[in-house]
Amino acid sequence: MVKLVMADLDDTLIPFGADHASASAISAIHSLLDAGIHFGPVTGRVPATMERMFQNDVACYQTGAFANGQIVTVDGKTIQRVMISGEALRKVSLFLDNMNVNAWLAVYNPEDLRDVNLVTRFPERVKANPPETWGKSVFGIVPDVQDREYLKANIQCSCSRDQMILIRDRLRKLVPGLSFVMPSLTAKVVDVNAGEWDKGDSVRLIADYLSVSLEEVVVFGDSENDLPMIKSVPNSVAVANADIEVSRAARWHIASAKDDAVATAMLDIARASKEGGEPTFFQ
Repeated sequence: MVKLVMADLDDTLIPFGADHASASAISAIHSLLDAGIHFGPVTGRVPATMERMFQNDVACYQTGAFANGQIVTVDGKTIQRVMISGEALRKVSLFLDNMNVNAWLAVYNPEDLRDVNLVTRFPERVKANPPETWGKSVFGIVPDVQDREYLKANIQCSCSRDQMILIRDRLRKLVPGLSFVMPSLTAKVVDVNAGEWDKGDSVRLIADYLSVSLEEVVVFGDSENDLPMIKSVPNSVAVANADIEVSRAARWHIASAKDDAVATAMLDIARASKEGGEPTFFQ
């Protein structure tokens, strides 16, 4: 019997280009909650973005893992906060500046969506070829990171996918204390996370906190940063638009994010729970 459902947002629950979860997805989440099943997003985004992404429906994100699991909440209570050191992030920003590519470290204030800055000593490069997020979710430029800890950071790019992969791979060697993963096949972003914590850790933490076995958990994902949670539970699900590694690692497969497939699957889970059976997509 399923007792906990956790879903990545971008390109999984929410198709690329959409600003928020669909009405049918939000309705499906409530079907889970009504059946006594916990639901939570597992996302690279910070909690402050959830109000918009779930259309002010707080019940949809009372439980969840944010900033790729560095902030974890259960029923509105924060049970985990994992920080990234400013010293490690400084190595990232200096590497990007010295590499002279159109990619920049972005640092976030998780409580203020306007307080998001690119870190570079060369602001003219940003202005010459800004990332797609410039003026939309990233608003300023600072010359250096502060000597403090951060909850969220990533690399915003206006370079090719091949260059993004090169940046990711080189940074993995240069700063082994951090992890560098692609959160999307479409967005030009490389997520920067604390190396000792990921989405899989956060799913296991929430399940343990709720006294739910991993066999009673279902997770949905599509991208490289979802792999740890896809590998962490027996009932992992990939959408049809998922990265090939995620598809291979997932036990179950459903239709694409653009078809609202996760919403359909969640309704299936809620129905099966009430009937005492298994979701049809488990077969």
